[in-house]
Amino acid sequence: MAIPKASLETIHDFLAQKRIAMVGVSRSPRDFSVMLFKELVSRGYEVVPVNPRVPEVEGRHCFARVQDIEPAVDGVLLMTSPGVTEVVVNDCAAAGIKRVWMYRAAGSGAVSDQAVAFCRERGIAVVPGECPYMFLPHPGLHGVHGFIRKIAGSYPRHAAA
Repeated sequence: MAIPKASLETIHDFLAQKRIAMVGVSRSPRDFSVMLFKELVSRGYEVVPVNPRVPEVEGRHCFARVQDIEPAVDGVLLMTSPGVTEVVVNDCAAAGIKRVWMYRAAGSGAVSDQAVAFCRERGIAVVPGECPYMFLPHPGLHGVHGFIRKIAGSYPRHAAA
C-alpha cells in the first residue's frame, strides 16, 4: 500500500515551528544529518539533537529520548531507520508531540508504514518521506529537484477543500 503524501499545508505548518528536535543526527560532522542540522540552525530554528549515543552535536546538548527534552519541542524530524522510527513515534505520542517529519531522500529513509499509521491514528500530523531542504526558502539545488518533481507530478499538493 502506498503511503499518501503530506499536503503542502502540513509541510508548511511543520516548518513554521521554530523549536524542533532532530532524532538520529550523526556524530560525524560530514554526515548529511549534521549538514541539515546546521542549515536549520542558520535559518533561525532552535534544533534540539536527539541521539542516545552522542553527548552533543555542534555544541548543543544531545538528548537520549524525545521525552527527556525540556522545554518540549513543537515537532520532531526523524533521520532514523524505519525500525527506529516506529519506536520514536511512540515516544513522540508519549511526549505530546503533534508534528512528525520522516526524512527520505532515497530508499525508505525514516519512513515506516506502521509509524505513519500510528501517527495518523493519534492525530499527529506527519510528513512521510520528504527532504526539508526542498521546502525551505531559497533551497538552491534542492529547488531544482522540487521543480523536476512538480513537472513529474510527484510534488506534494495542497489539501483538498
